[in-house]
Amino acid sequence: MRGWRALLLAATVALAPSPPVVAQQAMINAGAWSAYKAKFLDPTGRIVDNGNGNISHSEGQGYGLLLAYLSASPADFEQIWYFTRTELLLRDDGLAVWKWDPSVKPHVTDTNNATDGDMLIAYALALAGTAWKREDYILAASRMAQALLAETVASSEGRTLLMPGTEGFTGSDRDDGPVVNPSYWIYEAIPVMAALAPSDAWKKLSDDGVELLKTMQFGPRKLPAEWVSLHDKPRPAEGFDAEFGYNAIRIPLYLARGGIPDKALLIRLQKGMSQDGVPATIDLTTGRPKTVLPDPGYRIVNDVVACVVDGTKLPGSALQFAPALYYPSTLQLLGLAYIGEKHPECL
Repeated sequence: MRGWRALLLAATVALAPSPPVVAQQAMINAGAWSAYKAKFLDPTGRIVDNGNGNISHSEGQGYGLLLAYLSASPADFEQIWYFTRTELLLRDDGLAVWKWDPSVKPHVTDTNNATDGDMLIAYALALAGTAWKREDYILAASRMAQALLAETVASSEGRTLLMPGTEGFTGSDRDDGPVVNPSYWIYEAIPVMAALAPSDAWKKLSDDGVELLKTMQFGPRKLPAEWVSLHDKPRPAEGFDAEFGYNAIRIPLYLARGGIPDKALLIRLQKGMSQDGVPATIDLTTGRPKTVLPDPGYRIVNDVVACVVDGTKLPGSALQFAPALYYPSTLQLLGLAYIGEKHPECL
């Protein structure tokens, strides 16, 4: 166990957004975290997606845990973890059900998982467990990482892929399978998964994710689709809108936070997803914007890219946190935490 802990500690020190040795120095200021909690954290410990019928999901719980860690808030972390483990960790394989709906009973009607949510949960548990010396968190993170490796990391045609869920996305499930979602690759978390559940597959997963993004240049704007078939050459998956959607907007932020130094890729994504400098969802067939997204939480993705690429300072609007909707508010805090730690010259 001692060697395993040392490996995890080394991975988190080298690669985590907030190294354990300075974990109690919050990367998110107390005022911003208080505002986020007041808007989205239910007293039961669930993160409420107020832009999606007030449901909760494994992604939101994972984000909540990560933000609580970055805010150096162990009590809030434990509150969110309690709801997560008692209401979502219901599957036999150690992964979380993806959706919890307050408007129906039972609250869980679909027991499939969402792999990005599972990875976020495991990642946050590993960081908090190492920083706060919580063996129970590390053990839980290890179990989830092992389940992710066994159930969702797959090989296909020489590539290592992250399946979006355990059901519904493989070649056995769909004629155009396997189908992946490129926004599910959480690059900063993958080395920590490798420390928790050692396997050479994790590095290949990260490398292949970046290489796939380079090939996913669909439509006039040369953007990845939200859902991509890899049955032959990459193409937008059947049965889904051929769009660069809300989930895809976080891809450049994940690349930056994960330390992926491919400026050409970042610039292509930033340019393609923007309408007059503002992020938008994009119809890949026509190249036309579907919904322009002026919220600072969406715009901060472009601001982070500009900082990483050429040192451009963040605009004042990016520094003002006034949460309205769960998803962009989450992206804004993740962006601010990253810039504050890795690129303070852009503040």
